[in-house]
Amino acid sequence: MIDLSNDDKLVLLQHAIAKYEDENTLIEKLKTVLVQKEIDRGIATLIATQRVRRIGPDVLQNNVSHVGELPDMPEHIKSIVDNL
Repeated sequence: MIDLSNDDKLVLLQHAIAKYEDENTLIEKLKTVLVQKEIDRGIATLIATQRVRRIGPDVLQNNVSHVGELPDMPEHIKSIVDNL
């Protein structure tokens, strides 16, 4: 697993959600980078801070209408998202 800060993990999750809105697919892709507990905690944090919203039982969506644009993606995260 890659050593990322908590902020980096949240940015990674937001950009991964933009790529894969289906939660099951998202989790399967992220398991190569993060452990299940980190994924679940990150998703819960993003929902609680209203940066991500749940649409239906299995669909996640970035809440750009509430928080604006997605945060800028650092280079070390860009390569991770590209490989998902």
